[in-house]
Amino acid sequence: MIDLRSDTVTKPSQLMRKAMAEAEVGDDVYGDDPTVNRLQAVAAERLGHEAALFLPSGTQSNLVALLTHCQRGDEYIVGHDAHTYKYEGGGAAALGGIQPQPVAFQDNGELSLDEVASVIKADDVHFARTRLLCLENTQHGRVQSLSYMASAKTFATKHNLALHLDGARMGNAAAALGLSLEAVAAPFDSVSLCLSKGLGAPVGSVLVGSKPFIQEATRWRKVTGGGMRQAGVLAAAALIAIDEGFNRLPEDHARAATLAAQLNAIDGLSVRDGWTQTNMVWLEFKKSHGEALAAHCKQHGVLISASTYGARLVTHLDLTDEHIEECVSVIRSFFNAAL
Repeated sequence: MIDLRSDTVTKPSQLMRKAMAEAEVGDDVYGDDPTVNRLQAVAAERLGHEAALFLPSGTQSNLVALLTHCQRGDEYIVGHDAHTYKYEGGGAAALGGIQPQPVAFQDNGELSLDEVASVIKADDVHFARTRLLCLENTQHGRVQSLSYMASAKTFATKHNLALHLDGARMGNAAAALGLSLEAVAAPFDSVSLCLSKGLGAPVGSVLVGSKPFIQEATRWRKVTGGGMRQAGVLAAAALIAIDEGFNRLPEDHARAATLAAQLNAIDGLSVRDGWTQTNMVWLEFKKSHGEALAAHCKQHGVLISASTYGARLVTHLDLTDEHIEECVSVIRSFFNAAL
């Protein structure tokens, strides 16, 4: 099957499998796993922060960050379609008593800082205490500029807010901007980087921040069930993902651009204008084709994520140019029959 549902579907390379099999391990809850410790040191250095923490998933990494920044009855401001708000089971509210304050994303994936300012609560016993602003880069594949992130940092400092980046695909953002991971991470007090999406590791995310922040986050990792034992077998693959995965991300972006251009020429569908900036292609169609299109694609060996009037295709390291051509052919055949 040609799988374009997400970049989470990638398989570990033979190099990763070998490194996992040979990894030096210890009990990470005691801080004794040398491979995890090396991963955390490398991640902190690459992202330009004092310390890092290895966690099983991006959802847990974000949750631990929120629990570390906020107390019960506090509030975080977040985009209305952001992962931490919409796609992580309401964990901050359910487990941390932290109130989300959503703000609408703009067309380019930014949050209007003026609108953010309008929802910051006054220091009043009637209100939750606004503590944190959460941003995403990328946001549904759309890249946030360095100038915008710097403006957000200035804004957060002015309003006495901490600033967290859900950087699930920040590697893609950095590659698209021609910047280092450190440059993208620099404005933020904490950053979550997923290693199991475009970077290609089988499992895991890293959370970076100051040493006191990571010390407290380590406690919350344990509380939320994320303390792992001989986790070096996973960290060994993650180290390769950081070393090699980042450098090859432009290949995914080029294939997404090719896919978008070819699909946009098919009658009956359109590619969402301006959204193919990294490894995501968003399709729109006037009729409710989503379910039928997904079924047609699966029947012909292609897996996609589709809703009623749209679909998201994601390129990744397990795809080739030939896979892209086959995907276009299968989707074209559906719309040719549908017209």
